[in-house]
Amino acid sequence: MTPEELLSYDREHLWHPYSSITNPLPVYGVESAHGVRLRLSDGRELIDGMASWWSVIHGYNHPLLTKALQEQAGRLSHVMFGGLTHEPAVQLAKTLVDITPGDLDLVFFSDSGSVAVEVAMKMAIQYYYAAGKPQKQRFLTIRSGYHGDVFHCMSVCDPVNGMHQLYSGILPKYYFADKPECTFTEDWDPNDITSFQGLIEQHHKELSAVILEPIVQGAGGMRFYHPQYLLQVRKLCDQYDVLLIADEIATGFGRSGKLFACNHAEVVPDIMCLGKALTGGTMTLAATIARRKVGEGISATNPGVFMHGPTFMANPLACAVAGASLQLLLESDHEATIRNIEKQLQRGLSPCRELKTVADVRVLGAIGVVELTSPVDMARIQPAFVEKGVWVRPFGKLVYVMPPYCMNDADLQILTAAICSVLEEESVH
Repeated sequence: MTPEELLSYDREHLWHPYSSITNPLPVYGVESAHGVRLRLSDGRELIDGMASWWSVIHGYNHPLLTKALQEQAGRLSHVMFGGLTHEPAVQLAKTLVDITPGDLDLVFFSDSGSVAVEVAMKMAIQYYYAAGKPQKQRFLTIRSGYHGDVFHCMSVCDPVNGMHQLYSGILPKYYFADKPECTFTEDWDPNDITSFQGLIEQHHKELSAVILEPIVQGAGGMRFYHPQYLLQVRKLCDQYDVLLIADEIATGFGRSGKLFACNHAEVVPDIMCLGKALTGGTMTLAATIARRKVGEGISATNPGVFMHGPTFMANPLACAVAGASLQLLLESDHEATIRNIEKQLQRGLSPCRELKTVADVRVLGAIGVVELTSPVDMARIQPAFVEKGVWVRPFGKLVYVMPPYCMNDADLQILTAAICSVLEEESVH
């Protein structure tokens, strides 16, 4: 097919995420990608400010990741994980156990971040069922959170400002504390934990777990909250015998400035969910990592096994490339790299504060956010970014970027200048 034929067939038959069939948003054909650039089928190149939804931390077509994938494909591309194992899975699990906080040392692989969260929630419920407390099967979370698009995950996403309101009548009903108001850089206000504390005190006998995104709330609002809030949550979970699930799908592997966002508060969750950047964006893979007490508790009582088993869990290709990606990350000075990206984003996005349509500009690690006073017009703003030579995918009132870690200062300046320019042009509409 010609590029035009490809796009035409796409419009007729492909359903893109969060899109309408009758009123579709613009779609651009990608011919290839290298480093931080996407090459479109019409020959234009775009600097990718999204790292393909947080995942491509080393840039596209990295030779070491490609080599790992090719070598593994020549040996073993897939095998069921029921009753069988293989070196890429074992080596990857060893790395994850070594680098994750504290005593997280049981690794359950799955296909995607949403499934990793689903697995974590099932673990929590089954843990208390095995402990003879079957009534502890509900969850507590905080508003402005996002944990994925499958059903149980949707039940702990923000029920008002999230993306799943139309399912509210059929989702399980759980508890939502007020969102944290103390930002990452503000002085801690002890009153910020009051709503959460009241709910866990009142409902702990029926709660299996608290689930939250540590420090950085992603698609629920791109908010950065105070580490002390997370520390207080950990203390309250311990006090009231409730597991803590840290959803680090978006924040894991350096994005917030620490290897894991939990490290900002030196907190060890009972269960951690990882995905997105795990393979450097090369393949889909996720992991749910639990403390041994969780696994031993589940295994001690009938049925004596954890009741979950994805067909493609621990896929050898994905595990091999994930191992190579983590080696690249860990052998680099990733914290210094992220600090530099943070500095460039702060400097480059600062002019947006002068625009009357901008409510806030905030940066943490390799995450830059411009919050507007009203939702963007995607049909207009997306082509405007493409015309400036950058790929930025806003949603709602948020124009945000999370660039690949390999993006140099010159490209970061182009990226942030394009955002400021487009938003200035939009402010006159």
